[in-house]
Amino acid sequence: MPGELNAITDVPGVLVGHHQRLGRGWATGATAVLVPGQAVGAVDQRGGAPGTRETDLLAPENLVQRVDAICLSGGSAYGLAAADGVVRWLGERQRGFSVGTRPFEVVPIVPAAVVFDLPRGDWGNRPDATFGYAACEAATAGPVAQGTVGAGTGAQVGSLKGGIGTASERVGEFTVGVLAVVNAAGEAVRASTGRPLAADDAEPGEFGVTRWPRRAVDLGGGDRKDLNTTIGVVATDADLSKAEARRLAVAAQDGLARAVRPAHTMYDGDTVFTLATGARQLTEQAGRLGGEQEAGRAAALDGLCSAAALVFTRAMIHGVLAATSAAGLRAYRDLWPEAFED
Repeated sequence: MPGELNAITDVPGVLVGHHQRLGRGWATGATAVLVPGQAVGAVDQRGGAPGTRETDLLAPENLVQRVDAICLSGGSAYGLAAADGVVRWLGERQRGFSVGTRPFEVVPIVPAAVVFDLPRGDWGNRPDATFGYAACEAATAGPVAQGTVGAGTGAQVGSLKGGIGTASERVGEFTVGVLAVVNAAGEAVRASTGRPLAADDAEPGEFGVTRWPRRAVDLGGGDRKDLNTTIGVVATDADLSKAEARRLAVAAQDGLARAVRPAHTMYDGDTVFTLATGARQLTEQAGRLGGEQEAGRAAALDGLCSAAALVFTRAMIHGVLAATSAAGLRAYRDLWPEAFED
């Protein structure tokens, strides 16, 4: 079942903040996912057009084990500058990888990924370091705003307005939470009915939909190759290694593929990060030795991976349903308003 907020912030120690500009030639933003206590980080990237920063260091064989934040942004490669603001904000608070003897001698570890939303606003209007800094200032452990906010401000999914979505799931004593920026080249909704492709993955009453519509809408079709990339974060309170954390990111990509079709195209740079805070041991068999302990840990990890895929799917549906029309893009709730009527 979902956590209390049905959001990534149901994972203790995870904070989320958005900053965006919309209107007067702007339609873009940035989102910061902060872990003040740090977390083991990992990443999985699919598709042919990624825009990323600091992903190589997340490989299991590399030195740094824990990260301080993840930055998600619009603006394509230009938007990677938003991560500079997150680094500055963390550095001012002496958070980061220690490289000296004095408290301020740290290097904040902030992997980042971007979506392509440049056609939504004026060409020169894209996120910079001030966006990342402001997103950190806005970060809280409470409810997470969804839809046309943060990195989802200029997002598009197929023929519809995209956006940010979040969801969570309790897995025994653990929590898995997801934040997704839905900006895929593929479609997320059947135009012939108005039903999301992954509607059956919803928890009862989760989306506030009275009934799924059964009415066709002309979405226009055409060439969508200028649209790309769903990015996101899957977080858990389980104590994972970097290799185990990457398995969660791999599984979450399966959830992405359930929600949009096609997925992972040459025009998408689908990138999913994992944050594992380590607050809870993965199994209760820490004192046992040999194959039984290993089997127990693998089974527990498999349960988290299954949840990561499902929760990523649900977060993507939230992002589509919560989006509002902007920058010339029509939103689901405007095309099929009957889904939300009593």
